[in-house]
Amino acid sequence: MYVVPPPNRADPLAGSTNGSDELMVYQTWKGSNKFFLQGRFVFGPDVRSLALTIFLIVAPVAVFCIFVARKLMDDFVDDWGVSIMVIAIVFTFYDLILLLLTSGRDPGIIPRNAHPPEPEGYDGSVEGAQTPQLRLPRIKEVEVNGATVKIKYCDTCMLYRPPRCSHCSICNNCVERFDHHCPWVGQCIGLRNYRFFFMFVFSTTLLCIYVFGFCWVYIKRITDTEKTSIWRAMINTPASIVLIIYTFIAVWFVGGLTAFHLYLISTNQTTYENFRYRYDIRANPYNKGVVNNFKEIFCGPTPPSKNNFRAKVPREPALPARSVAGGFVSPNMGKAVEDIEMGRKAVWGDVGAVLDHPEGQLSDNDGLNAKDGGVGGMSPEIRTTVDENDRAGMHPRRSSWGRKSGSWEMSPEVLALASRMGEPNRMGGSSSAIRSTEPKS
Repeated sequence: MYVVPPPNRADPLAGSTNGSDELMVYQTWKGSNKFFLQGRFVFGPDVRSLALTIFLIVAPVAVFCIFVARKLMDDFVDDWGVSIMVIAIVFTFYDLILLLLTSGRDPGIIPRNAHPPEPEGYDGSVEGAQTPQLRLPRIKEVEVNGATVKIKYCDTCMLYRPPRCSHCSICNNCVERFDHHCPWVGQCIGLRNYRFFFMFVFSTTLLCIYVFGFCWVYIKRITDTEKTSIWRAMINTPASIVLIIYTFIAVWFVGGLTAFHLYLISTNQTTYENFRYRYDIRANPYNKGVVNNFKEIFCGPTPPSKNNFRAKVPREPALPARSVAGGFVSPNMGKAVEDIEMGRKAVWGDVGAVLDHPEGQLSDNDGLNAKDGGVGGMSPEIRTTVDENDRAGMHPRRSSWGRKSGSWEMSPEVLALASRMGEPNRMGGSSSAIRSTEPKS
């Protein structure tokens, strides 16, 4: 049995001639993530939206501190006035830290496989033309807490996604306990950053309520000190009016999002599962009760990352030789993975000097010319066979020389040629004798 060897390609990760030994995982990452500080921070591809989110948080707090909190410092005795500004500043920094922890860390990315997994029941002992094409099943069923859950095969990452895992089309990664991709934080929300995401949304809601409430306190202080109506007091502090309107609108978004995720946590759901599976209609296999569900999110340890982005890229081993007949087929692909290139499929790696020449480079005069490495060194029997075929009308420039059109079956003449290529030349110097016996044209 002939085995097709792996293609000879320059390995970009082998050797130190191109400096690849210094490459780290984040430098060769196949996802769409953006890395900063040499892989210490990993963001999504839409990391620029993070600047807008920071501006929407910092700008109103700065206006509050300058036009509201600074004036309230004079109205409250002792340290109460100073505490209003200090709490606003500290709470803002806390909110920004949660934002960074949400967007700048691995959300639970599952490393990709370099090759598809082997189908079940394949032991690698079957060889030859009888090896069947083994197709990986698209969906598998696993049992979770007594319930059957379907898991899918990911063609991009070449793995079966664990339960509650999904492939993010924006980040181009499979993420564990995938909740959603948040454009405001520029990152996927998954197993390792969901806790910080909820805390960020909840603290932003509290910050909006804090600014909203003390703006009204400042308006009330104006009405009491100046003995005027509330409308005139609002005119005297336009910054307070702008902040009240801004925080009122914002609290509907972040406050509504906080309430929605409180419901998801209490029922142990993700946003993706809530919109896709509707666990309010059927049983949720992940629901452990309200108390245990909250403990799972807030009290459990954060799982370690499965990716070491700062590690050196390991040298990939050479691909093993694969049989022509067998192979593995991806669930969404219609051809075996052992097909090295599109188009013509190589059957023999080398059938002597005759087949080493590209098609269309043979002589027009007498079929296979001896100076082209053809039949000069062949045995007389093979030479006679080739000459007879040439006279019969087999043109040497035909692209399907030696095989039937539309089929990869080899003609008997070529099979005889191939079987005798290894035989020694039993008639040394017979080339001249054969040429002398050939009829002259």
